[in-house]
Amino acid sequence: MKRMAIAAAAMVVVMAAAQAMAVSAGKSVEWPTSMGKVTFKGDDHAGKGLKCNECHTKIFKMKKGSTQMKMADINAGKYCGECHNGKKAFKPAGNCAKCHKK
Repeated sequence: MKRMAIAAAAMVVVMAAAQAMAVSAGKSVEWPTSMGKVTFKGDDHAGKGLKCNECHTKIFKMKKGSTQMKMADINAGKYCGECHNGKKAFKPAGNCAKCHKK
């Protein structure tokens, strides 16, 4: 019984540590666009203290390719625009080169 309690406690510690590092270091996702490739870097967002569950599944679904973003939607405050609104993070309008790389 004591071993079971120790194993359960260890599992809780491991799961808490995994949640603390929810945005995986070194991970990135790329989207080809007509304005150049956009790369989401987990390191950039984790460095700001963000965790995966702050955006997934509240803003973005977990399945790759399930979200079809348009700049009009982002500028209207959807998807990336929920945070990139000029208050919490830089506003996309006028800052194209921060995300789009030719």
